[in-house]
Amino acid sequence: MSADPAGTTTPLPGARPAPAPRTDPPGGRAAWTAWTVGASVYLLAVVHRTSLGVAGLDAAARFGIGASALSTFAVLQVLVYAAMQIPVGLLVDRLGARRVLLLGVLLMSAGQLAFAFAASFGPALAARAVIGCGDAMTFISVLRVAAHWFPAARNPLIAQLTGLVGVVGNLFTTVVLAQALHSRGWTVTFAAIGAAGAAVFALVALTLREGPEHGRGRPPAAAPIRVGAQIRAAWAEPGTRLGLWVHFTTAFPAAAFGLLWGMPYLVEGQGMSRAAAGGMLTVLVAGTMVFSLVFGRVVSRSPQSRMPLTLAVIGATAGSWAAALAWPGGRPPLWLLLVLVLVMGSNGPASLIGLDHARSANPRERLGTASGIANMGGFVGTVVTLLGVGVLLDALAGPGGAYTAETYRWALCWQFLPLAAGTAMILRLRRKVAPAG
Repeated sequence: MSADPAGTTTPLPGARPAPAPRTDPPGGRAAWTAWTVGASVYLLAVVHRTSLGVAGLDAAARFGIGASALSTFAVLQVLVYAAMQIPVGLLVDRLGARRVLLLGVLLMSAGQLAFAFAASFGPALAARAVIGCGDAMTFISVLRVAAHWFPAARNPLIAQLTGLVGVVGNLFTTVVLAQALHSRGWTVTFAAIGAAGAAVFALVALTLREGPEHGRGRPPAAAPIRVGAQIRAAWAEPGTRLGLWVHFTTAFPAAAFGLLWGMPYLVEGQGMSRAAAGGMLTVLVAGTMVFSLVFGRVVSRSPQSRMPLTLAVIGATAGSWAAALAWPGGRPPLWLLLVLVLVMGSNGPASLIGLDHARSANPRERLGTASGIANMGGFVGTVVTLLGVGVLLDALAGPGGAYTAETYRWALCWQFLPLAAGTAMILRLRRKVAPAG
C-alpha cells in the first residue's frame, strides 16, 4: 500500500484489495444452531409460564382460594415479567444474552420446584413471582442471539419461529402436562418441570455462542451503558412506542385465555368436560402455529404489511368476542367457540410484529432495551385483563360463589376496554412512523 499527498492510501500494482468488512451477519448452519440452543430455553420458559393455565382448578382446590386470589397467581407472574423487561433489556445489551439466559434458567427452576412443594397460598405466590422473573429473561435474549447471527431481513421470520417454539411449549403444557397433573399429581408434575432446567442450563453453558465473532462463554464487547440515556433514546423512537402498543393490544386476549381463564370459562361457563376444554386450548395452540408461519413469511417479504395485519387481527378478535359474548344466554354454539379460539391463535404472532417495529427503529446496540420496552406491552395488557376479569367474576358470582355462563359473559366484556385503548394509541402513533411501519 502507498499514501498519496492527501493522506489516502492506494493499493500497490497487482495487490489484492482488502475485503470490505461484513456489515450483516452471515446466517447459515451455525446461526441455526445458536438459535436452537437459545430457543430451547424459551420453550422451557413457556412451559413454566403456561403450567398454571391447566392447573387453575387444581390450584383453587389445593389452596382453598376463589377467582380473585386465583387470578393473583397469573397477575403477579405476568406483572413481574412486565416489570423486568426494561432491566432485562439493559442486562442483555451490557452482559450478553448467554449469561442472562443462564440466570433465567436458574430462577425458573428454583421457582417451579418451590411451587411444586408449596402447601399454602403465600409461598406458592412467591414461587410464581420467581418463575416470572426468570421467564422475563428468555425471549429478548433469544432475539438478541438471532440479531447477532442472522441478516436483518430474516429477523421477522426468526422472531415468528421463536414464537412458534413457544407455541410448542404451550402445546406440551396443554397435552402432556395436563395429563401428567391428573395422573401423577401436583408435586411430581411441577417438580419434574423444575428439574428439567438442569439439562437446558448445561446445553446453554456448553454450546451457546452469541455471535460469529464470539467464542463460547464470551459475551459481545459492549461499552458501558448509561441506563437513563439508553432508555430515553429507545423511548424517543416512535417505532419503539408503536411496538409497545401493538404488542399490548394484540397479545393479551389469547394470553389471558391461555394462561388462566380459558379452562374455567369453557368448563364452568360453557359446560364442557375438561377433556373437551383441553381440546379447545389445543386448537388455540394449533392456530398460533399456523399464523406464526404465515405472518413470518409475509412480514419478512413486505414490511408494509405490518400495520394492515395488526389492525385485521385486532378487528377479528374484537368481533369474535363480541359475537360470542352477545349470544343469548352467554352460551354460543360450538362452531362460534371454534372460530373465536382460531382467531385468538393470531394474537401471539401479531404481537411479534410489535417487536419488529422496535427492532427496525433502533440500532443493534440498543436492541435489547427497545425490545424490552415493546415486549412489556402485551404483559401489561394481560395483567389488566387477568385482574379485571377475576374481580368482576367474584363481584358477579351467584349464590355460593358459583360462576355461571352469564357471570363469565359480563366479566369477559372487560377485555374491550384495553382493546379500545390500545387501538387508539396504535392509530395515533402510526402517523409518526416511517411508511414502511
